[in-house]
Amino acid sequence: MSLPTVATVVAAIAALYFGREVFLPIAIALLLTFALAPVVSALKRIGLPRTPAVIVSVLSAFAALALLSFIVASQVSELAQNIPVYQTNILTKVRALKETGVGGGIVSRLSSVVERIGQEIERQEPQLPSAAEAPKREPLPVEIVARERPLEVLQNLVGPLISPLASAGLIIIVVIFMLLEREDLRDRFIRLVGYGDLHRTTQALQDAGTRVGQYLLMQLVVNIVYAIPITIGLWILGIPNALLWGLLALALRFVPYIGPIIGALLPLFLALAVAPGWSLLLWTAGLFVVMEMLTGNVIEPWLYGSRTGLSPLAIIVAAIFWTWLWGPLGLVLSTPLTVCLVVLGRHVPQFEFLDVLFGNEPVLEPHARLYQRLLAGDPDEATDHAEEMLEEKYLVDFYDKVAIPALLLGEQDRVRGVMDEQQRQQVAASALTLVANLDDSAREEAEEDDEPAVADETAANGGKDAAGEAEAELPDGTGMSVLCAGGRGELDDAAAAMLAQVLEVQGATVSKASFVDMEAVGIRRLELDAVDSVVVGFLNRNSVKHARFLVRRLKRVRPALRVGIVFWSEAGNNDRQSAEALAGDLNADFVAYGMVDAVLGALTDAPPVKLKLAAKRRLRRRPPARKKAALAVAG
Repeated sequence: MSLPTVATVVAAIAALYFGREVFLPIAIALLLTFALAPVVSALKRIGLPRTPAVIVSVLSAFAALALLSFIVASQVSELAQNIPVYQTNILTKVRALKETGVGGGIVSRLSSVVERIGQEIERQEPQLPSAAEAPKREPLPVEIVARERPLEVLQNLVGPLISPLASAGLIIIVVIFMLLEREDLRDRFIRLVGYGDLHRTTQALQDAGTRVGQYLLMQLVVNIVYAIPITIGLWILGIPNALLWGLLALALRFVPYIGPIIGALLPLFLALAVAPGWSLLLWTAGLFVVMEMLTGNVIEPWLYGSRTGLSPLAIIVAAIFWTWLWGPLGLVLSTPLTVCLVVLGRHVPQFEFLDVLFGNEPVLEPHARLYQRLLAGDPDEATDHAEEMLEEKYLVDFYDKVAIPALLLGEQDRVRGVMDEQQRQQVAASALTLVANLDDSAREEAEEDDEPAVADETAANGGKDAAGEAEAELPDGTGMSVLCAGGRGELDDAAAAMLAQVLEVQGATVSKASFVDMEAVGIRRLELDAVDSVVVGFLNRNSVKHARFLVRRLKRVRPALRVGIVFWSEAGNNDRQSAEALAGDLNADFVAYGMVDAVLGALTDAPPVKLKLAAKRRLRRRPPARKKAALAVAG
């Protein structure tokens, strides 16, 4: 994040903080505009003109809010009048708590400890009284009773209501004008900030409107579905003012995480005060727990899902930030406002850090994420991610699109000199552990009765692969024996282990060899009599000379052996013409760049390519001195 961007963010936060009296009503009006825009559009579709549709939707929304506020106020007034009735039950439960425990009860012992600490804090060192000091007398309580005039009484009652009513009226007017002039405001915003890139600005506005509008409306539906059973359940249990607690549960659930807790604490306290026993308290707690679990795990994913695009941590951080900025109203508005910021970061490059920090989309590509876990020596988490992907992908696709590119990142770091030997060995060991952990998945895939695995790129192109050829299924390798080996290092060995596992899934008998076994001395020790094909893989594309050497060595040991070379590449199976040309140059039976072509080459029954003899230059013998002199005379 550059310095100008930091300065812009700091200036914006300062403006929002010191100008909260202005920006807070505008923010509320903007979010209500997002929420009411679909309602206005629906009214227009049924034939109602724009202005009546806007007025009807806005007045209906604020009338519903006013009605809910009136119901809450009346219920609170009724509850306040009945509080003294519950005093006896509260005192009874306090006495019961004091009598529990051994040696005077837990509560009494804690109270005595707190009292003793307080006495120790308040105790002062004794001072010698002076002769002039006289004993102090306790002050007499004095009560001043002032007679207020009726005008002052009215002013005291109406004064605190003026500011909220004025803000509400201002918000209503702003919402009406925003809905009436929505298209004009959109065009002005585009002209102001995004005229040079209409596509990006339009997409950002549509994304923000869709996300915020769906969030507010769906959250309202979820809260209503949550509040109705709460209200009915509290009424059945006998909790006074059940309607009040249901409405508070509906409203407080807009506050992320802590809202439902606050909405449950007040009914729980009332359940403690109403009944002499403890059963009502437990039933009330069970009602809130069951409803919260159903809402969070069933209703919200079904109706709402994760359409906000925010991570759970971002929601918590946003709640803290907006509460500090704008108080309790900022807490309620924290999620939709943060959604707008994430949309801004998704479409404006200067604020991309907002999407990275608060968005729920993965910020690392799958292969980079896997490489990071291998580099950290954590194959268990890497296995978890792999198993999640294998629920939708075949093993060959996972290795071809994720695991091999991850090893290529390691090879790039090795070539650049930023990876030492210990790190290279750790990455290779973690990759081999990952392959071992996926043995069960490979075994399950091999036992499936479905059709053979087909590469993702072929299926995605309507039966054609990336080169435009017909769709090719991975062949059955039953009865074939393949040796997979690494070319020049530990990372090559890990890639060879992945290829070997895919070949085993296809039914082939597979053996593995290390890059050490591919050295000149080790090749003659290999047991190649029962092997049909040897496949040697290189992560480094600059290993052509070494590959040519290995092909010649292997074919000299056993001329009937098929030898294939794999130069692993992120491009995978796209460059087959280049592979065929390189295979002829290396005298190899096949050359592959991806997992699919490597499997196809290893499991084919084509006859092996004969080893070409190296062309030797014949040195011309120099003629003897006498013959040279005779030639000179003849000339």
